[in-house]
Amino acid sequence: MVKANSRAVLFGLPLDLLTMQQTVERCQGLIEAARPAQHVVVNAGKVVMMQDVLGLREIIAGCDLVNADGQSIVWAGRLLGLPVPERVAGIDLMERLLALAEERRYRVFFLGATDEVLAGFTAEVLRRFPGIRIAGTHNGYFTDDEEIAARIAASGAQLLLVGISSPRKEFFLAEQLPRMGSILAMGVGGSFDVWAGKTRRAPAWMQRAGLEWLHRLLQEPRRMWKRYAVGNTRFLLLVAREWVETRRSVRKEGLR
Repeated sequence: MVKANSRAVLFGLPLDLLTMQQTVERCQGLIEAARPAQHVVVNAGKVVMMQDVLGLREIIAGCDLVNADGQSIVWAGRLLGLPVPERVAGIDLMERLLALAEERRYRVFFLGATDEVLAGFTAEVLRRFPGIRIAGTHNGYFTDDEEIAARIAASGAQLLLVGISSPRKEFFLAEQLPRMGSILAMGVGGSFDVWAGKTRRAPAWMQRAGLEWLHRLLQEPRRMWKRYAVGNTRFLLLVAREWVETRRSVRKEGLR
């Protein structure tokens, strides 16, 4: 059984080896600790992105909680000898935390997407969790980061869901989170779009098979083909490099 405080290193990043339930419990602890904290998920795309975006690796490494969002990360971790218990998908964790927020009466702020998507997402949240306390909302198209941080702080929110693309949201939170008060910030990717009905999530069998990227590609082939053709290839090369380095380390240890 994986301990709740287990943390490993994968691709030079910390990775918390937690189940979904353990992650929810950790998030609850961070919220009730009443301090600024950040949760981040790691998938193949983000691992590739951090090779190119200066400073992104350091930001992720400094987060309080890091989950394996993509099935590819789970498989890569296990191949490299890490007991990654399961995938903790950001959209599923978001739903669990919204349920927790309704139960515990946490105040929640939604930041990101267009006004239309944000309105649709908020309506869906209220449909699923009618007792939830929404502290405020704002679209993802803003230029004054400090003003937005001040607005979030003034709202008294304890949980912040950020539907802004990477690496923009990571840099925004790294700089502005200390100004937001006692809050847990979580990036939720395109979850706003899914709940608002703008995009569809992959079927469960594709999620289990690690084929969500293919589902996204089929929905937006012109925009996404290059991203996945190049990104997936680079990720596989990174896994191969990590595997070779791991084997070398094992052999060196064996010769001592």
